[in-house]
Amino acid sequence: MKKISFDVAALIARVVIGVVFVAHGLQKWTQGLAATGAGFAEIGVPLPQAAAAYATMVEMIGGVLLILGLGVRIVALLLLVDMVGAVLFAHAQNGLFVQDGGWEFAATLGAACLLLLATGGGRAGLDGVINASFRRRRTAAHGEETRADTGAGTVPAATTGHPVADVPRTRPPVQDDTPTRPVEGDRRAGGLDDRDMRDVDRLVSDEPAQHKPPKR
Repeated sequence: MKKISFDVAALIARVVIGVVFVAHGLQKWTQGLAATGAGFAEIGVPLPQAAAAYATMVEMIGGVLLILGLGVRIVALLLLVDMVGAVLFAHAQNGLFVQDGGWEFAATLGAACLLLLATGGGRAGLDGVINASFRRRRTAAHGEETRADTGAGTVPAATTGHPVADVPRTRPPVQDDTPTRPVEGDRRAGGLDDRDMRDVDRLVSDEPAQHKPPKR
């Protein structure tokens, strides 16, 4: 909500300030650069013809750019320089009020340009459209890089042609061939183990031996 409010306020401020600058630039252009330069020379502006050309062009073109919202910060800086020169050379000695030729109007426009220089022109303009396009492209490029990094460890499958995740190889467990001795828990009561019990079974299963008669 705050961003929307700022965008609306910045749009209104840009349009109003831009219209004012375009009107003053057209006024200077209509009078002619030579006449405007002569007026600057009378009030002591250095390099009056160059200053007249700068003020006329930056006010007309800069005002249009402010309305469109294109290059707002750069345009605001150029117009701020224009207004500082107007305050110092044309209006400072006449007091505050504009009807006396004072500096209030030029200073107000300069302050508005300073604000646009600091905050920008908002999203409701060509700058906002261009910035949004760049952000979308950066987001798309970042997404492609992320997908490429994620699929870096895959190899093509021989049968399906689809990437197969690289499964980490593990070493097979080493089998210990060392013969184990029977533990004490495996021996039955009486100290007999399995081998002794098998011998006992064989002896029990055999038929009793027949005794030969004694020789006479």
